[in-house]
Amino acid sequence: MPFTVSQIAAQLQGEVLGDGAVVLTGFAPADHAKPGDLTFAENEEYLARAEQSAASAVLVPAGFTSSKKTLIRVANPRVAFAKALPIFFPLEKLPPGIHPSAVVAASAQIDPSAHIGPLCVVGERVRIGARSVLRGGNHVGNDTQLGDDCCLYPNVVVYHGCQLGHRVSVHAGTVIGSDGFGYVLDEGRHRKVLQLGNVIIHDDVEIGANTTVDRGALGSTVIGRGSKIDNLVMVAHNVVIGENSIAVAQVGIAGSTKVGSYCVLAGQAGLAGHLKIGNQVTVAAQSGVMRDIGDGQKVLGSPAMPDKEAKRQYVAMMQLPELIKRVRELERQVADLHGASGKVA
Repeated sequence: MPFTVSQIAAQLQGEVLGDGAVVLTGFAPADHAKPGDLTFAENEEYLARAEQSAASAVLVPAGFTSSKKTLIRVANPRVAFAKALPIFFPLEKLPPGIHPSAVVAASAQIDPSAHIGPLCVVGERVRIGARSVLRGGNHVGNDTQLGDDCCLYPNVVVYHGCQLGHRVSVHAGTVIGSDGFGYVLDEGRHRKVLQLGNVIIHDDVEIGANTTVDRGALGSTVIGRGSKIDNLVMVAHNVVIGENSIAVAQVGIAGSTKVGSYCVLAGQAGLAGHLKIGNQVTVAAQSGVMRDIGDGQKVLGSPAMPDKEAKRQYVAMMQLPELIKRVRELERQVADLHGASGKVA
């Protein structure tokens, strides 16, 4: 659907500089833009590229000007970019109803506006809210609750008793509520400890593909409102993640660790069990966290340590080869001196 520059600017709370009647039909990066496309530029270099492109208009920060392109000036072009994309590329809306191949328990409560796709299984006493979507091949266990506007992509499994809030999206192949890894050694064998808790996922959480969130042994594994979890992440039993935190691909969080709000766990970071990670903590990629971290800290390395200390150690390690050469040369000189003194004697 086409929009004018002025219409887009109004939705983005932006200011038009140039012809507000220019018609926009899509969004594209500058190097792929064609007439009718909107693009964005965060700095002067990107604006220069956008001006040379075929794009019809450019999202820019406040204060930018151009003699070649119509501009929409906004407070933050990257945020405006994220807001503009759904305008041009709205999400697919699936029709309400239950596919004939789905198996739905008689005691399940499914809002009439929800969509239950092919080959889904919905267990006893499940509750599914308004406009929520099970796209296909989903298994939703007994006594599970899904709020409004949730989306389970194909082959997502939600075990019994779990709770998903409103606007929760879970991507393909992810498993919510599988048993935590709980065993105790008994007479030379690993005896399973029953996992009797559940998973609670609060509003506006998005979870990537092939991720696992284990149920609590007793009590709940909890993911706070607005947090985002990438693909291939492991969240163990009784972990608690606060609000608006991010866990990037291949992060692993061991059992009963508490992660605060507005944290960033970068790719392949590993957190040991029973730790307390404060608010606004950043854990760098491939770091191994073995102890508690206070609010606002940045750590890296394995074992993880404050980032400035770790960087000093890395710099020192890079200097080791040259240092070894210097020590060997000093040892040679000392040996020569001893040899010379021996001859004099």
